[in-house]
Amino acid sequence: INGFFYFDADECLPNSPLPLADVAPTGKSRYDSTVAVFGKGAQQKLLDLNYFLIGAGAIGCEMLKNWALMGVACGENGKIHITDMDRIEKSNLSRQFLFRNSDINEFKSATAARAAQTMNSNMNIVSYQEKVGADTEDIFGDDFYDKLSGVCTALDNVEARLYVDQRCLFYRLPMLESGTLGTKGNTQVVIPHVTENYGATRDPPEKSIPVCTLKNFPNQIQHTLQWARDYFEGEFKQSAEDVNSYLSNPDYAASLAGQQNTKIDTVMSIRKTLVDERPVSFEDCVVWARLKFETLFNNQIRQLLYNFPEDQVTSSGTKFWSGSKRCPKPLVFNLNDKCEDAQMRNHFDFIVAAANLRAQMFGIKGRTDEEYFAEVLQNVIVPDFTPQEGVKIASTDAEAKEENSQPIGGDSEELEAKQILESLPRPGELAGFKLNPIEFDKDMDDHMLFVTACSNLRALNYSIPTEDTHRSRAIAGRIIPAIATTTALVTGLVCLELYKIIGTAQKELKIDAYKNGFVNLAIPFMTLSEPTPPAKTKAILKGEELNWTAWDSLDMNMGDITLAEFLQYFETEYNLDVSMISHGVSILFSFFANPKKLEERKKMKMSEVVTSITKKEFPPNQLFIILEIIANDIDTDEEVELPYVKYRFR
Repeated sequence: INGFFYFDADECLPNSPLPLADVAPTGKSRYDSTVAVFGKGAQQKLLDLNYFLIGAGAIGCEMLKNWALMGVACGENGKIHITDMDRIEKSNLSRQFLFRNSDINEFKSATAARAAQTMNSNMNIVSYQEKVGADTEDIFGDDFYDKLSGVCTALDNVEARLYVDQRCLFYRLPMLESGTLGTKGNTQVVIPHVTENYGATRDPPEKSIPVCTLKNFPNQIQHTLQWARDYFEGEFKQSAEDVNSYLSNPDYAASLAGQQNTKIDTVMSIRKTLVDERPVSFEDCVVWARLKFETLFNNQIRQLLYNFPEDQVTSSGTKFWSGSKRCPKPLVFNLNDKCEDAQMRNHFDFIVAAANLRAQMFGIKGRTDEEYFAEVLQNVIVPDFTPQEGVKIASTDAEAKEENSQPIGGDSEELEAKQILESLPRPGELAGFKLNPIEFDKDMDDHMLFVTACSNLRALNYSIPTEDTHRSRAIAGRIIPAIATTTALVTGLVCLELYKIIGTAQKELKIDAYKNGFVNLAIPFMTLSEPTPPAKTKAILKGEELNWTAWDSLDMNMGDITLAEFLQYFETEYNLDVSMISHGVSILFSFFANPKKLEERKKMKMSEVVTSITKKEFPPNQLFIILEIIANDIDTDEEVELPYVKYRFR
């Protein structure tokens, strides 16, 4: 393909040529080419960087490779901290290039760190296997962030990005953010006091599949795969966890009290799993799988058609089964059946996968030989189906939501749940018995065989084209193939911003020098835009206008002073009368509180006030307390809107 694409990043360069001594090659350094462009000073800053890389997936690996070649944290004072709680799976190898077959089941962060050090033995890097969140602030706390130059995210979810964004705001650290979605990629650079933070703007939430579409009216393979995944979770994970909870919790009845809408379903599921359908041999598991086939792909469809016959019309006179509502047909079991689209033996695959998963759940040895299944299935007696009267099936999403939100039917269902619970064998009678809950994993072939067969059978019910296991794995695992070129381009753009963050010689960088990028290699399309500055809030302090942003705080570094000294400081320094001080959800001081209590608190140190009210001690690595205050100007009595107080008590 003939094409021409021009791209430059001349905003990274100094305004005028650097002195020859600063750019002269030594002939001995691997960084001579960088020095020739940016100078020795910039290279030394790269060597001395202390960066926190969160995530060691596709972007994390590529970023670490770039940093090893650039010399990031390869000096005496530099260090990279990398964390990722995941282990390497086979499917990662096609897009996470620091990993090899021999690394499968190893931790991503430790493996990536070793691979990067192979590229540059001078790289100082520490790996962690911890999630970054509120529950790991004992590891990634004040003392940890205090030593960092910046943070780079290589995350796969918005929630984690928002948490890291709040940390960067608090510690005023630059944040390099990027993401890919197939051929699409984006980068965002967050600079303290210069750009808005990541969480200042949000994308709209993803649309979910309506409940009634999933339950009764699918029209795409995505719907049947989601239904199959949900069924897997309920049948092989949730039911086992409910049984284990019943067997291990001496006061299980009391714990059920909070499940008003699902109580009867939970106890019925426990009775089915533990008593009515409990297998003692693999043959029982095969029989169970065959009866499940009949229930899911024949009986339920026939019940649906009984409620809504093929020729049914709505109140407006239109056909009920029209538009996105496909009229289903029940399936007749045939061990040798093969679907046209995916050429898969879904009937046989469903029985094999379901029976083996059931056996695994109960600790029974499974098998897969076809002759055995054919022999057992010949002798299974399948009850005839009789449609039930009075079964309500939601035909719209609104009806489905209403059905789910309705409380259980009063005392009668409460009594029935109690009776079922009392009929179950006592936990003491089953001492040592425990089920194995099975968590769905797209990389486990037996899991995917079940989900694919289950999805395809439902697709055949509704005349939806079926898919093979490979394609189903991608859809069910919500995998959008990561393309190496997109990842490489995105990390390259991020590394250009890193050169700007360390500071260009002879040039003061303003907001227009930084760039957020969006690319789509499929079109092809690439645009770089200037980041948005942070929104400002206006306040009048001591008669002067103060414009503050989300990056700002009132910093206090006076040691652990008393509450009285704290109040006096605001009166003297800002001419403010503080009427309320809060920390999180706890009110530490308020003008309307008991005067006697206030006088006692005023003599206490600020850290003591916090611990006495919250009843929690500070972790040894915590240096700051975040305080929110409400205050009025002493002269005008007007309330002044202030940023939070960042109070250093250690």
